[in-house]
Amino acid sequence: MKLYQKLRTAVPRLVLSQEDEEEEEEEEEDADTPTPTGHSRLAPWWVGSGLLLSAVLLSAVTVWVLRQVSGGWHGPAPPSQCHQVPESHRFDCYPERSVVVTRELCEGRGCCFVETPPAVGGTRGVPWCFYPPDFPSYALQSLNQTALGMAGLLVRREKAYYPRDIGVLRLDVELETDTRLHVKITDAANPRYEVPLDVPRAKKRAENPIYSLDFSKDPFGLLLRRRDTGTVLLNTTVAPLIFADQFLQISTALPSRFLYGLGEHRSTLLHSLDWSTLTLWARDVSPTESFNLYGAHPFYLLLEEGGDAHGVFLLNSNAMEVALQPAPALTWRTIGGVLDFYIFLGPDPNAVIQQYQEVIGFPAMPPLWALGFHLCRWGYGSSNETWQTVRAMRNFQIPQDAQWNDIDYMDGYRDFTFDAQKFASLPSLVEDLHKHGQHYVMILDPGISSTSPRGSYWPFDEGLRRGLFINTTQGQPLIGQVWPGYTAFADFSNVDTRQWWLENLQRFHAHVPFDGVWIDMNEPSNFMDGSEEGCPPGELDSPPYTPAVLGDSLSAKTVCASAKQSASVHYNLHNLYGLMEAEATASALIQIRGKRPFVISRSTFPSQGRYSGHWLGDNRSQWKDMYYSIPGMLSFSLFGIPLVGADICGFSGSTSEELCTRWMQLGAFYPFSRNHNSQNEKAQDPTVFSPAARTAMKDVLLTRYSLLPFLYTLFHRAHVHGDTVARPLFFEFPQDTVTYGLDRQFLWGRSLLVTPVLEPGVDSVMGYFPRGVWYDFYTGSSVNSSGEMLKLSAPLEHLNLHLREGSILPTQKPGPTSKASRGNPLRLIVALSPGATAWGDLFWDDGESLDTFERGSYSYLVFNATENVFTSSVLHTSTEAASTTIGTLSIYGVREPPHKVLLNGQEKPFSYLDNQVLTVSGLGMGLGQAFSLQWL
Repeated sequence: MKLYQKLRTAVPRLVLSQEDEEEEEEEEEDADTPTPTGHSRLAPWWVGSGLLLSAVLLSAVTVWVLRQVSGGWHGPAPPSQCHQVPESHRFDCYPERSVVVTRELCEGRGCCFVETPPAVGGTRGVPWCFYPPDFPSYALQSLNQTALGMAGLLVRREKAYYPRDIGVLRLDVELETDTRLHVKITDAANPRYEVPLDVPRAKKRAENPIYSLDFSKDPFGLLLRRRDTGTVLLNTTVAPLIFADQFLQISTALPSRFLYGLGEHRSTLLHSLDWSTLTLWARDVSPTESFNLYGAHPFYLLLEEGGDAHGVFLLNSNAMEVALQPAPALTWRTIGGVLDFYIFLGPDPNAVIQQYQEVIGFPAMPPLWALGFHLCRWGYGSSNETWQTVRAMRNFQIPQDAQWNDIDYMDGYRDFTFDAQKFASLPSLVEDLHKHGQHYVMILDPGISSTSPRGSYWPFDEGLRRGLFINTTQGQPLIGQVWPGYTAFADFSNVDTRQWWLENLQRFHAHVPFDGVWIDMNEPSNFMDGSEEGCPPGELDSPPYTPAVLGDSLSAKTVCASAKQSASVHYNLHNLYGLMEAEATASALIQIRGKRPFVISRSTFPSQGRYSGHWLGDNRSQWKDMYYSIPGMLSFSLFGIPLVGADICGFSGSTSEELCTRWMQLGAFYPFSRNHNSQNEKAQDPTVFSPAARTAMKDVLLTRYSLLPFLYTLFHRAHVHGDTVARPLFFEFPQDTVTYGLDRQFLWGRSLLVTPVLEPGVDSVMGYFPRGVWYDFYTGSSVNSSGEMLKLSAPLEHLNLHLREGSILPTQKPGPTSKASRGNPLRLIVALSPGATAWGDLFWDDGESLDTFERGSYSYLVFNATENVFTSSVLHTSTEAASTTIGTLSIYGVREPPHKVLLNGQEKPFSYLDNQVLTVSGLGMGLGQAFSLQWL
């Protein structure tokens, strides 16, 4: 209590708010004057954040007071300070994993050392070496008004412990919109590497921001609050800011424990804050818990108490880790670039993701056929064997839009070739696919063979002549090893490489007219560490601090960090490699085919949705892998890459019939749906299983194809508005805390709830139904939930799907391909709310042309139901709508049997079932025709 009283009477006016800029000069004069009790500008922080009082007293925001108590900074922290810091609020001062941290090493950094072995009650993961409350940091020396916000200087008076500590930093704060804030911290004197992402700049300062921003002067810190609730979203005063040449660190308190995003990792959707560390460094490795995987997405979404949400994006492509701890708090550590943050205020989860995509770019509109079913395996062995699989799918009338080939189609695993013996009929196969309204996709790797046993190999020879490969520090092509043997790696940061890549694709397309490209191994993957000559000594390949990357080295199974690329060193560009290849590939496909490109990439980075989709990598044929695909899919929805899915039935290992049947049911509701497996394993396409399993797989694919108009409309909304396609339940029910950790179910849009079976040997599944009326998709029978977990019947042939009250879904009679389905009549399913209202929409175009929305070559319909009247309103129409009709209207939740149904005033026959489903068939209304239907 004595310390608290001292805090209340001794805290100086440390904090400047964004409204105080004009008064700053006066405040500089008063900087050392204590604020009267009851008027501390810090009070809202500890009240609004929900942190314990003890945490507040001992957090870094009380540095000024504790310095007075302890007599200022003087080397190792006093033990009395150290032991008072609660375990959950100990910020790691010695995160190096290659070192056994001793008291001597820890105190050499001026930090606290307190051993907390689990055997005597310490929590596993609590750092033994942590920052004392008065550890030196930067001070805010000046703060001036700019057109968009504020700019200032941060000065460090004492050197930090990493080499080339930067003493003076520039702070730029831009109030870009009422819901978006941009904060950038960089070297004030020397330019540093920044990610070349084309971010739209605000033209004027936000006029009515829903946030307020305060600054702690010494130590420097940001305190960002939500105006209407007072919730503190960011508080960076809890640990010191460190900004050295190759070590940047900043921490923040969090207002809750409900944290999502920060990919790519195999984990639950809701992250654990129990001392976990998430590393972001693109790596080729089968998805495994705790490993850094294929992509890097330094973005998180956090649900606040009460259901509001905000997001934080760190625009930085260097190797990075994010340390989470139960305070709750988060620490960013990166080893290069700048601290360039965008903060999105929502206030609901959907709005956060839309605002994030306003910065990184909205995803591309995929061609319709991309949303059909895709089939692939590594190990078909020949084009004839591939063709036999396609014919078998047709014979059983199982829907399929695309056939793929893995690397075995190539001649010696070399890009832009095909095996003239085993795959001699590949051109004929592709021609046959096109005749049947199907498409062909082949794999490409960025490793270009540097040794051809048969003489010249144009992709390498020409790339070498033009200087288009990643080079060593000596200026020679860096040679690693991938599938074809020794390889050079295309430098996609070089604009000339895009032209060479296009020419390679054009040459191959002349022989094999492919429709899409699967870009794999683009972390980039390397079977060697670094190169055939290793990596040179130096601080790029062996930095002062290495994040917790798999292999404990930046060059583990990839190229040297010191390798030279056109735009920068690979140290800065590694995490961008897949993005740059995807952009080059999408651009080439547009030039070759003149239609929307279809690209699926393994490695990804923010903004990749503009160019490609993603599959979740080389998973295994195991039940847990099927489960983990759901949080993986939902995370990529948060990252702005809605075209995402996992290898259905698993890639490595042999599946069982039960596992594959259940996985096909789940995979039919991945936005990107592909069955793919490895060589030397049992085939797992639907045709190889028993009649019962094959029928179950066929039925669920027919269900997917019936829903293509709805799915396609969701992708349109993603493309234009930044909506998610596959969506966590908490997006729609942020007030319902039960939904916060749910990742065994998901939604398509706001309307369709998918509850898959994820365990063997069961014929039922538990599913959570938020408050409201939910209708069985197939029958229209309803359940009125108060927000409860329900047991659902789930025999092997059944996938549970439910419609949310108040929604209208456009569906279509399914055909064997999306092209065949397009010509069939639509059926609209209306799921009435208790107030007998519903809403839905439909986007319709030719399914493949470029920029149809931008050019106005589309139809857009809005459907409404209210007071026993359904209306179809045509907001925009084009000639594409002329050949498509709405044939049937099914209305779920009609409580009273109608005695008459009128279509545009004319009586129509109808049926009504006891489960309160009204169906009217034979409507024959064209998409370009507005109409109304009334039931009396």
